[in-house]
Amino acid sequence: MRYARGYVTLVSVLILGAVGVAIAVALLTLGLGASRTAFVAEQSASARALADSCVEEALEQIEQSNTYTGTASLTLGQGSCTYTVTSQGNQDRTLTASGTVGTVVRKVKVVISKITPSFTFSTWQEVADF
Repeated sequence: MRYARGYVTLVSVLILGAVGVAIAVALLTLGLGASRTAFVAEQSASARALADSCVEEALEQIEQSNTYTGTASLTLGQGSCTYTVTSQGNQDRTLTASGTVGTVVRKVKVVISKITPSFTFSTWQEVADF
């Protein structure tokens, strides 16, 4: 009878230990998932900022030369961006830019309807693809 109570206690402690370990593993897994999500969100925001930076660089090139068209790349911090300026005739220009940080890519398309005496933007929006 004494041994039976000892076995019951031992089995109870083992079951409680297993439940505790399962809870700890679940919490660690959730924490790692949240950490990864936050990291990707940070990379995404940085990639968007890089794409906008490339658009600003393209605008600077157009401001220096109204006839500018072409493609260029920039590397800033831990990411890079590429932009392309194409003429749609007259003062119309289309700018496309993509910013990349790690494996995250964000793309921006800007349509300019007038470049002199100042820029007039038709659209400035994030796009899934060009």
